[in-house]
Amino acid sequence: MRWIVVVLIALIPTMVVSQAAPPLRAETVADGFVEPWSFAFLPSGGMLVTERPGTLWHLTEDGRRTEIAGLPNIRARGQGGLLDVLVPRDFAQSREIFLSFSKPQRGGLGTAVFRAVLPDGRNRLEKGRVIFEMTPGSSGGRHFGSRIVEAPDGTLFVTIGERGDRPSAQDLTRHNGSVIRIHRDGTVPADNPFLDHPDAEPEIWSYGHRNPQGAALDPSGNLWVVEHGARGGDEVNRIQSGANYGWPVISYGRHYSGLKIGEGTHKAGMVQPDYYWDPSIAPSGMAFHTGKSMPDWRGAILVGSLKYDYIAVLKGNPLSEIAQIELLETERVRDVRQGPDGMIYFLSEPRGAIYRLQPGSDG
Repeated sequence: MRWIVVVLIALIPTMVVSQAAPPLRAETVADGFVEPWSFAFLPSGGMLVTERPGTLWHLTEDGRRTEIAGLPNIRARGQGGLLDVLVPRDFAQSREIFLSFSKPQRGGLGTAVFRAVLPDGRNRLEKGRVIFEMTPGSSGGRHFGSRIVEAPDGTLFVTIGERGDRPSAQDLTRHNGSVIRIHRDGTVPADNPFLDHPDAEPEIWSYGHRNPQGAALDPSGNLWVVEHGARGGDEVNRIQSGANYGWPVISYGRHYSGLKIGEGTHKAGMVQPDYYWDPSIAPSGMAFHTGKSMPDWRGAILVGSLKYDYIAVLKGNPLSEIAQIELLETERVRDVRQGPDGMIYFLSEPRGAIYRLQPGSDG
């Protein structure tokens, strides 16, 4: 049976209305951000929060926020701008952070990754440089992907959308529609799958993606992504080295015009999704719940929806949607993360708020 958990969003914690699932309440951590896109936890407490128009904030545990200077040249257009932020595991020693953003290029914009140092007690990034940018030449303001995930071996996975150029997702000579893997200095790992391919971009780890805006490691360290379909066909995929995920040759959705996409839903040599939605929910950030706050959902994938104001809870083998954490106010869920405390946090629009999901009570 699928659970529907209804969360009442307010300025103070509010009890959940639910009889069929563990009750939850959503507690406001901070609000008032302008088009927030992502957030990451700092080991000393607090967070870094990105706003798509081009602002990076340091949010302290007591709610104070300070703007961080020293960002790269960001061009906010359409879905592009300042997007993901990654605080790596060794931040306490290295003080490095990584940002993804839309970078001006000849012919348009491209997804890029910026590495910099955030000195202790300072509000300006230092030693900043772009360590990766996708092959240039894409115009328009759509489908930047842009999630950054630190792999267990310390390399970085970065998701890249096909920038609205559908055929490019099948073209290994371009980064469009791919998941890439790089070292923290931007160099290419020696075991990437296409190093011996004469024409492929060596950073590519997997391809055939449309617009993967969510990515996370499962408890075993495997990379998963969630990506937007067109009219239907949003996908959850476990990422395999060198695999082709099919866009735009196969899909479970249709074009916005209603026309059929590609050749159908299956083709030899192309990977099937682990789960898909039709109609589309417009998926965003994702997280695996490994904490103790919601024991029935331990090991589940939580995926935010930008369309239906809820968080989908997926679990099982094969995956199925076992619950929906529905928000009673209109709140587009942009990002979902598990915090150091084991609680689930999510970032929403239009209020520009970060919430923490807490166990509630039946009273």
